[in-house]
Amino acid sequence: MKQKTVLLLLIVGFLPLISAAQAKRTDRSGAFSICFENDLFAGTDRCFTGGLKLGWMSKDLKTDKEKPILRWLPFIGKPGFQHTFSLSLGLNVFTPDDIKRTEVIEGDRPYAGILYLAAGAHSISQRRMNTWEFSIGIVGPHSYAEQIQKFLHELTSATYPEGWDNQLKDELALQLVYESKWKFSWGESRRGLGFNLIPHLGGGLGNVYIYGSTGIQVRGGWNLPEDFGISLIRPGGDPNLGLHRDGPFSIYAFAALDGKAVLRDIFLDGNTFQDSHRVDKNPLTLDLITGIAIRIGRFNISYAYVFWTKKFKTETHKQIFGALNLSYSY
Repeated sequence: MKQKTVLLLLIVGFLPLISAAQAKRTDRSGAFSICFENDLFAGTDRCFTGGLKLGWMSKDLKTDKEKPILRWLPFIGKPGFQHTFSLSLGLNVFTPDDIKRTEVIEGDRPYAGILYLAAGAHSISQRRMNTWEFSIGIVGPHSYAEQIQKFLHELTSATYPEGWDNQLKDELALQLVYESKWKFSWGESRRGLGFNLIPHLGGGLGNVYIYGSTGIQVRGGWNLPEDFGISLIRPGGDPNLGLHRDGPFSIYAFAALDGKAVLRDIFLDGNTFQDSHRVDKNPLTLDLITGIAIRIGRFNISYAYVFWTKKFKTETHKQIFGALNLSYSY
């Protein structure tokens, strides 16, 4: 009897999802975005100390001539889905806890930076989004993470980093990522109060990261946009899918959990083919994200507070940083 009751409640709870799937499809706009992440928002300067990502998302591709690559990408070229491409340019910077020391700090993460260019292909429906992303970049001195961090610290009179001579060596960075997201909605998401759940499942393969990930994002607020939630600077992360040029004013809060099983992380494991500083990573990690987002006209702005569990075994503090994202739909 209890099992039948639980099943009935689940069916009733998911009825709104059936109606959401029947919603009329409308064309999605393109978007430009800039995302800035830094631990200065949390009053620290260590580990993942900062990241910057510039992004562009195309409008919906209309004809087969516009999307030849989709014919051979699995899970992407499905009929009935809308399709779009994305390009992004980014820089991430990692340092140990004590940046005043000049020697290698055993038991703490290496100095490292990555400069990369990423291209993504996406298929989108009302309730599902599939993403393939390929990135190419450089890890090491020619990422220019050292020069950028030193310039910013001189500009802001922050502690000058002294240990960059110990950073990871130059290495070509290649990464392939797949991710699938689902969206389950209750209420009038685009008009009035709404609530939705956005679980995801994916993984990455390359000399930068090898991992599998899963998690869920919860959103609630006024006039929820028809995108698939807020993303951070991470492989496959694009926050602008689904925005519409003439969408209504929107404000909502969000919270997310993201768990990873990690086989390789170059920023902890060190260089692939050369000797370099390394630490023993934790193979299972969890990220907690909370924040708020506002849309006014064609502009969308969000701020998130991010908590990382310890990424390596000798890490002394959990990582906390802030993420600010601004995008414009066209």
